[in-house]
Amino acid sequence: MSGEVTVTGFGVRTAFGTGAEALRRGVFAGKPAFTATTRFDTGPYRTAMAGVAGDGPGGVEGWALRYALARCGVEALDMAGLRAGAEAAVLLGVAGDHTSVTRYWRGAGLDGRCGSDVAGCAVPRAPEKHPVRGASTGAERVAGAVRATDAGRVADVGPAVGRERATGASPATDPERATDASPFETERVGDAMPADARRVADAVPARLTELLAGELGLTGPRLTFTNACVASAAALIHACRLISSGRIDVAVCGGGYLVEEETFGKFDSGRALSRDGMVRPFSADRSGLLLGDGVAVVVLESAEHARRRGARPLAGVVGWGAASDAHHIAQPHPEGVGLARAARQAMRLAGDPDGAALDYVNAHGTGTKYNDGAETRGLRAAFPERAEPIPVSSTKSTTGHLLEAAGVVEFVITMLALTDGVLPPTAGFTAPDPECDLDYVPNEPRRADLRRALTVNAAFGGANTALVLERP
Repeated sequence: MSGEVTVTGFGVRTAFGTGAEALRRGVFAGKPAFTATTRFDTGPYRTAMAGVAGDGPGGVEGWALRYALARCGVEALDMAGLRAGAEAAVLLGVAGDHTSVTRYWRGAGLDGRCGSDVAGCAVPRAPEKHPVRGASTGAERVAGAVRATDAGRVADVGPAVGRERATGASPATDPERATDASPFETERVGDAMPADARRVADAVPARLTELLAGELGLTGPRLTFTNACVASAAALIHACRLISSGRIDVAVCGGGYLVEEETFGKFDSGRALSRDGMVRPFSADRSGLLLGDGVAVVVLESAEHARRRGARPLAGVVGWGAASDAHHIAQPHPEGVGLARAARQAMRLAGDPDGAALDYVNAHGTGTKYNDGAETRGLRAAFPERAEPIPVSSTKSTTGHLLEAAGVVEFVITMLALTDGVLPPTAGFTAPDPECDLDYVPNEPRRADLRRALTVNAAFGGANTALVLERP
């Protein structure tokens, strides 16, 4: 590496609430956040359980994903001591806000659920009057939103938005002002895109990256990653590459997922959700995953840039790797080949190919039949002489699976483990599985002198990522 990478700020929101203290009370105490969600009708599904935040100032219930990302971004920049107008790249791992799409089609007058009547989901029952353009169908309005976004007309972001961050709370960061029409719904002169179409356009992932950069007032390049459950980890890795090669000095990386019905229904249809309302990674009686709310934003900088401006380093990022095994569209390679390759890449870059100095692994650990055994074998392949004594835990046992946000939220959790000297437990562990035979820190947190830690993630299509963090 030509340049060291350091973490100088973060903002995080999960079902436990906002910030590091909420993670300490929940994740590090081994207390699962799962409860029956009331965000949508769960009657047709096999379970109602998810790791969802409640209403109120500490929650994200009812917020659009854009608002939660903006809140985390402001918290991260404030912690790092960076101001609006900074030259910083913005890299986001996100699949878009599907809630807006579901709300749109139902508001268009459809009977039943989208997906239950394919023909009915194609168009609304009747044209709707539009206050600007006159009569138009819902499909035309969606197309208009996408055309406007593709043309670069992200009408929601203007110079005033970034300036609000420097002067006080903006609608994006203040729940009392975060209505459907704010902060990005204010019409500019000549902007004919209706508010409901702009909300539907939030389903376009790159739009959320543009909105976040505009809200934070950042002027660098923007990149969006959509590769499923490694999306935000991939954003972090690419930022590390850019910084270490000297192409940029600062990157703001993030990811977000808030539990919503479209994705919930798909995982339920695939019979991936836990049958007993708990996530039990690596346990013999594991029965599946549960989804959870997760949003986080992290500030990465070159160590030299951070030193010049007097920023306090929270952790160093000393290694990273990415690999694909292309074994199956949804199942991991049974021997964890891709995960092992990504972990070895990261450890070689960190100067420790055998893992001799590795003190902890934050596992992907979904609690599914296929993942956990394959991940165990992958870790054994990556560290054949060291796997058994290294503590491994899955924090999805408390947060749920955060999908595109999993990488960045678990990056923050791993960083807190290093700074606090505490191993977060694998909650819900009941019985050992012969296929899963490592030290999974079952049920209770554990004090440890941690210097280096590895966090790994995997995704559909055989994608795998690994990041090595070091205590400063």
